[in-house]
Amino acid sequence: MNIPDTTTGDRSPWVIFLIFLRLGLTSFGGPIAHLGYFRDEFVTRRRWLTELSYADLVALCQFLPGPASSQVGIALGLSRSGYAGALAAWSGFTLPSAIALILFALGISSYGDVMPSGVLHGLKVVAVAVVAQAVWGMARNLCPDAPRITIMSAATCFVLLVPSAWGQIGVIVMAAIFGLLFFKPQNEAVHDTLPIAIRRRVGVFWLMLFFALLMGLPLLSVIFPNQTLSMVDAFYRAGSLVFGGGHVVLPLLQAEVVPSGWVSNDAFLAGYGAAQAVPGPLFTFSAFLGASMDEAPSGWLGGLICLLAIFTPSFLLIMGALPFWERLRGNTQMRAALCGVNAAVVGLLLAALYKPVWISAVNAPQDFGLALIALVALMFWKLPPWLVVVGSGVVGGFLATFL
Repeated sequence: MNIPDTTTGDRSPWVIFLIFLRLGLTSFGGPIAHLGYFRDEFVTRRRWLTELSYADLVALCQFLPGPASSQVGIALGLSRSGYAGALAAWSGFTLPSAIALILFALGISSYGDVMPSGVLHGLKVVAVAVVAQAVWGMARNLCPDAPRITIMSAATCFVLLVPSAWGQIGVIVMAAIFGLLFFKPQNEAVHDTLPIAIRRRVGVFWLMLFFALLMGLPLLSVIFPNQTLSMVDAFYRAGSLVFGGGHVVLPLLQAEVVPSGWVSNDAFLAGYGAAQAVPGPLFTFSAFLGASMDEAPSGWLGGLICLLAIFTPSFLLIMGALPFWERLRGNTQMRAALCGVNAAVVGLLLAALYKPVWISAVNAPQDFGLALIALVALMFWKLPPWLVVVGSGVVGGFLATFL
């Protein structure tokens, strides 16, 4: 079922930038929570795409290496306004946290002085409500029968028992095979099409460029020893080879920048702590590391170089994969596989709701109460997510002070 587009004004790259800038300033809680914010903004409010199309897009980004939530944002911007829209969406969502982390690297002594621990805890609690809302909304639409509820439950249990990026990929692959074998969707597509104005030949070019850089940058850094080239190589590889995104990239980055002497271990850990205090994608931690380099380029230039290097693979993969994805998901067999994959995606979200979101946030009765109020505010009072985020931070600070 196609949903009519009632937001034609949202096709301006500048408008897209402003929409994602607001999300970049208010989207606390990590990549899973970001997907919840995106769903509320672009499926429920703006109706840019249907629930099924959004789940398909999330499934694609789960298949690809790199930060899934940022890739979903890039794809949404690309579908609205081409390459300019993709850049606008990424810039708006990424720059707030990147700028904050570069400023921290340049001399902000402690984020604790700016944002007390109680406020931070309140922001972690509101992530429980955001993810719970996403799980509930997606489950109602994507798991309407016993087989798909079974897939969702099995995916949740498996991911909790095998907590790794490969476990998540394995669940998606198994769900796709199960859907291909046992589901028989109607011949008529049940989702709206993302208007991706990229030809397949151009998509092949972007994919070839992705692999050329992945294989060529290490050779170039050996042939032409250069600090800037070595930084680009290290951060490009991190963005290309890490499945799961977010926290999964941290060990690889530490192995690249600490033993080489680029950044001290103390600075690395301080930056990691600061990254938890800002909204937006955790991959912007790369901006902190680039700004903290002991050798030039560092500061603003180093932060920008590392930020662009780690996100470039996401752009190339999304621009290369989407032209083929649009055709494949219209195929009956592909849609049968996606029936299973979509149910598994809900299972992954449900597993993330428990770990790490729930267990890291709900430690006391007042935490549960705050999460419940935030969920009611989102689902039934229909308050804007940014207001619920700010309110939860304020309440979290109040509870930490007086309880």
